[in-house]
Amino acid sequence: MFKIGIGPSSSHTVGPMRAALRFVRELDAAGLLEKTERVRVDLYGSLALTGLGHGTDRAILLGLMGEVPDTVDPATVDAKIAEVRSTDWLPLGGRAGISFQKDDDLRFRRDQMYPEAGVVSHPNGVRFTAFDAAGAVISTEVFYSIGGGFIVSEAERLAEGAGGVASTRVVPYPFRSAEELLRIGASYKTTIAEIVLANECALYGSENLHETGPRIRRPGLTSLADLDLPLHEQIQRGILALWRAMQACTRRGMETEGVLPGGLNVRRRAARLARRLEGEEPSGRYDPLAALDWVTMWAMAVNEENAAGGRVVTAPTNGAAGVVPAIAHYYLRFLCEGMVEEEKEPGLLGYFLTAAAIGILYKENASISGAEVGCQGEVGVACSMAAGGLVAAQGGTNAQVEHAAEVAMEHSLGMTCDPIGGLVQIPCIERNGMGAVKAINASRIAMHETEGHKLSLDQVIRTMYETGMDMQSRYKETSLAGLALNVIEC
Repeated sequence: MFKIGIGPSSSHTVGPMRAALRFVRELDAAGLLEKTERVRVDLYGSLALTGLGHGTDRAILLGLMGEVPDTVDPATVDAKIAEVRSTDWLPLGGRAGISFQKDDDLRFRRDQMYPEAGVVSHPNGVRFTAFDAAGAVISTEVFYSIGGGFIVSEAERLAEGAGGVASTRVVPYPFRSAEELLRIGASYKTTIAEIVLANECALYGSENLHETGPRIRRPGLTSLADLDLPLHEQIQRGILALWRAMQACTRRGMETEGVLPGGLNVRRRAARLARRLEGEEPSGRYDPLAALDWVTMWAMAVNEENAAGGRVVTAPTNGAAGVVPAIAHYYLRFLCEGMVEEEKEPGLLGYFLTAAAIGILYKENASISGAEVGCQGEVGVACSMAAGGLVAAQGGTNAQVEHAAEVAMEHSLGMTCDPIGGLVQIPCIERNGMGAVKAINASRIAMHETEGHKLSLDQVIRTMYETGMDMQSRYKETSLAGLALNVIEC
């Protein structure tokens, strides 16, 4: 659920970049890269309608050049794009130079979804076509950016719809619903975090399952120490690396001032708020709710970095990338007072593992794409993930985790995705701060409750998806309605 990439959007920047990179790699694998003289890209639906504001055109060019979202240096992006646009020449896959005319070879099909007919369309479609020197088509492929930086090809999507593309990966504790998660936890007397960790160990250590399988599968798994130690350490290092990337993003947002790109002239606010909270600009009074200001500032710092095209971690998307790290900061600063670092780490790991489990439920049973279900699938899901994760970090029960995640989404239902100017700025940046504060409240409601609750997380996830399907498309990342259509001119 967590990927390192660049802003401003996971579905409109990271996904298209990965799709372009995959197309180039498939050309290379088929021996067609050197024969390619031209590539044409067609963007459909939401990718076309808000692609310019979301940097989709830049992402496509970077992917065609062979750049990878999690390793490309954001500081070099402007120069790389400017070079292609000024010379009309693109180093395909970083090697074979081809002519690339941006107006002819990168087309925004704003009036179309893809496919146009015959198959249920998807709001984030992109088609790549490669031509040889004679102008003949030598390869074509369609990809869909399904949220969170995830992509599927047209063939994979059709096969999945027909019951194909069955996964060959085996995990000890497979789950498709929150109900199954709770049942597994009760049967094996283990936490949701430990269930996810066991599954991660199985996936990352699948080549050694004959050694690690029995230890992971053993009933009565009660602690992280019961897992295969090398694999456990590998997963732990990976989680902490993601956390360090989140911390670095937050720090940059807290230190950087100025105006965000895109033309709206949105002023960065996190840096000034950080200075006030740190005492450099004292308010002169005691505020018992100052912790909420910290949470809001951390979330906004991340999403200001995202809006500026910086390096962020999808959680589960770029547009919602501020919520999960903000709550992790909140946990460490306000709930771990007096603890040494070694005492904080188990809670932090439990937080991310549990949040990932909740995110998986939404991705598999609904959607995390704003273009498909609105912002309830982005900030709403992030809020749900953070709420459940925070309960886990504090030692709450699996039932309390499920309850917190349910409450968070219950009060995010129907949230539209209507970014002004197609930019991930208004209302996206503040919305992350609001989502983070809501996650804290949801966790507290759940942890104070001892008699269960009426609605289940599975029911709310299903409701979220149905709500998204009923929502008019102009309210789902198209900038054709809502706030995007009612901008106050100053």
